[in-house]
Amino acid sequence: MSGLKIYNTLTNKKEEFKPIDPNHVTMYVCGPTVYDYAHVGNARPVVVFDTLARLLRHDYGALTYARNITDIDDKIIEAARREFPGKSQITNEDIKVISEKFAKVYEEDMAALNAKTPTIQPKATKNINEMIALISDLIEKGHAYVADGHVLFQVSTMKDYGALSGRTVEDLLAGARVDVADYKREAPDFVLWKPSSDDQPGWPSPWGRGRPGWHIECSAMIEKNFGQTIDIHGGGQDLIFPHHENEIAQSKCSHGGANLANYWMHNGYLTVDGEKMSKSLGNYVTVHELVDEFSGKGEAIRLALLSAQYRQPVDFSRDGIKQAMKQLDRWYRLTDGVTATEPSDAVLKALRDDLNTPKAIMELNQLAKNDSNKGILKASATLLGLLGQDNWFEAGLSEDGISAVQIEQLIVERAKAKQEKDFAKADQIRSELAEQGITLLDSPNGTTWEKK
Repeated sequence: MSGLKIYNTLTNKKEEFKPIDPNHVTMYVCGPTVYDYAHVGNARPVVVFDTLARLLRHDYGALTYARNITDIDDKIIEAARREFPGKSQITNEDIKVISEKFAKVYEEDMAALNAKTPTIQPKATKNINEMIALISDLIEKGHAYVADGHVLFQVSTMKDYGALSGRTVEDLLAGARVDVADYKREAPDFVLWKPSSDDQPGWPSPWGRGRPGWHIECSAMIEKNFGQTIDIHGGGQDLIFPHHENEIAQSKCSHGGANLANYWMHNGYLTVDGEKMSKSLGNYVTVHELVDEFSGKGEAIRLALLSAQYRQPVDFSRDGIKQAMKQLDRWYRLTDGVTATEPSDAVLKALRDDLNTPKAIMELNQLAKNDSNKGILKASATLLGLLGQDNWFEAGLSEDGISAVQIEQLIVERAKAKQEKDFAKADQIRSELAEQGITLLDSPNGTTWEKK
């Protein structure tokens, strides 16, 4: 038993984690809607749950981790209209062009943050039949109805609707934000299937040509890949309502009340000057831009995202990434050529306490104070997805500029010049490197360097 404790959104308390199968953990995390580049706020759940996945694999051995790809959505349709402005009809193939393009970019960007590829990455469009089957089952059991070409889930048929978010049906009827439409029996009812016009992508169904609602996608993909109940379901805080609440409603009503997930985990927002980062507010920066801006050192972005405990907001800044780069520079120098041993008990204890990454990072800094801990430092950092980049110091050096080998050679020449009291030559070498964006850092242990 690992002693892992998780804050469960469903119960609003920290609980000891007890997997269904102690030898094989199951986890599903809501993934991207692939119509554009992901902003750094979208990357936070990726980094958080990749870190959790690393811990689960360490503690339990086997983990099946699924993160879906939403490749049918109105935003994707609109992106296709912009991509193909002369087309009167947007087809299934047209949205596939858009979704595959941005799914590939997404995978590359998340890999740059040293996030491992999940075990399963199901696509919504590959699970249409499963969605239709689940919707049909909900209709048959009296939880859904057909109206004006739509199929809707009737929220009032579920007694404990709102258990995750704390919102009751009465709250919703009293004015909480829900979509209002004439074809609904009641305002809180949500769409499971909607009709597609002739100029929109669509699939055949018992209710006419159309496409799935967003919430049904995850319920169907979880059922297909895991069955009725999984250990952990994760995602951003903004998904608690309505997305995760509606997932629970669909799945529990279809599966005789069985839990969709035993533990629900939600990461906090990423903010800019205290305000949530979002595309609608225009205060966002993409991961693609940041990886390029910081010379391919995506681990620095990762460390900055892990600097706050996952349930708390983390305020984004480029200065924070620069500080993370300096911290990683130090750790990489300490562990250069070192073989990882076993992770520190203190780091494991911090991570097992509801993924307390700030405490784990503090413990890494403690390890870095003692040369005898180099192997432990490397193994411990790996649990956080750090110190995994082979070419850390070479990253960002121009192909037609100075190389890492040349920098080291010049450092040796400078040291020799200083021994020979040729300080003019030593200063000249420092200046030449500074012109190339290389800063030398002198210490009692020698000279190291970093790229500005």
